[in-house]
Amino acid sequence: MQETVIRSADADAASRVVVHLNNVAIAYRLKDGGSYEAVAPATLSISEGEFVSIVGPTGCGKSTLLNAAAGLTTPSSGRVEIFGRRLDGLNGAAGYLFQEDALMPWKTAIDNVAIGLEVAGAPRRQALSTARALLDRVGLRGFADRYPHQLSGGQRKRVGLAQVLARQPKILLMDEPFGPLDAQTRILMGDLLLNLWQQDRKALLFVTHDLEEAIALSDRVVVMSSGPSSRLIGDFRIDLPRPRHIADIRVEPSFHALHREIWNTLKTEVQKAYELGEGKDL
Repeated sequence: MQETVIRSADADAASRVVVHLNNVAIAYRLKDGGSYEAVAPATLSISEGEFVSIVGPTGCGKSTLLNAAAGLTTPSSGRVEIFGRRLDGLNGAAGYLFQEDALMPWKTAIDNVAIGLEVAGAPRRQALSTARALLDRVGLRGFADRYPHQLSGGQRKRVGLAQVLARQPKILLMDEPFGPLDAQTRILMGDLLLNLWQQDRKALLFVTHDLEEAIALSDRVVVMSSGPSSRLIGDFRIDLPRPRHIADIRVEPSFHALHREIWNTLKTEVQKAYELGEGKDL
């Protein structure tokens, strides 16, 4: 099967690639002895300091590809390279923010952030100090002693973001982290993420079903086809100025031009996925 190759548009990127999915395909064994290919062979590079989003139809394998970069899914062929080295096992250089909350309900916000540091060997006093500073950084000063059920959805996401940042990962992986939130809170969380990312420019791979969100946040937007055997079918450079505020950038003519261009690639795949879900013969 022909490989799909998506490379960074930066001419100098090859010397500073952080995440490299090298001819990666992902297939699953079926009970009848056959196999299901979720993602066809593809190559994707993310460079240091890049914010890259993956969009595609529901069920196309976006999260599957992200899980391969995290070391949570083993490719059936090809390999994942992190800072030029083959990934075997979990990606210890990455912090992963899931769509669902990963907070312990019996622990306060500050303890939820501190626990990862304590497990790594940090003294409790130091872990609490770092956790408190991170909660301040994500706008939760005064909420450190609240339990998850006492926080709003957006506030829980902020605690989750502080959890991920606590271990100082070199790479950030995010799987539709703002999906469950209302539209207004998503905008606020997007602005917060951009502000935090702008400070140290970690390589960030972000999965979302929301094309507008992807354009507003990213340096590049990568498009996946419908499944099975999903392919990478587009790589778009987002040449919008930074720093950005999501509500403001969405009204710019250049934003709408990019949206039209990317949607022209994506819409056919979305329709295919919809018809497949309806049981139509494609």
